[in-house]
Amino acid sequence: MADPFTFRPIRPEDDPAIAAIIRAVMPEFGADGPGFAIHDPEVSAMSAAYSGPRSAYFVVEMDGRVVGGAGIGPLEGGDADTAELRKMYFLREARGQGMGERLLQHVLGVARERGFARVYLETLTGMDSAMRLYERLGFRRLDRQLGSTGHHGCNRFYMRDLVPAVTT
Repeated sequence: MADPFTFRPIRPEDDPAIAAIIRAVMPEFGADGPGFAIHDPEVSAMSAAYSGPRSAYFVVEMDGRVVGGAGIGPLEGGDADTAELRKMYFLREARGQGMGERLLQHVLGVARERGFARVYLETLTGMDSAMRLYERLGFRRLDRQLGSTGHHGCNRFYMRDLVPAVTT
């Protein structure tokens, strides 16, 4: 059976779909008030926001329809070696099928290729499946927020060191 999921770099025509996903998923977890990424200006123009040399955003398609995504970029207010996992969200029908892990592994590889030594992320109580995935993939819980993301609504923070790429 063919895999119904594919992922690829975001394109400008994906911006409305990703914005709609972010605006639909975050309120499911109570993340629609002040201090959450749903209010970030980049939500409406994700392809432009992730076009920088150390940033990338990938959309997930299921049977040709965008159903999720995740990105990476420098941690705002952090050091040059720290990336932030950003805006990893999936519609309900795309969850629990392994695509999140596949996409996250890809994004971590991209972060490594772009010269980052570690990846930081912010999430919140209630996103239990996501936190189990992060921990399974080697993220460790931090006791405080890093950088200056402006996401003061988040209350769970994680970091993962990246193994340097092997050079021959």
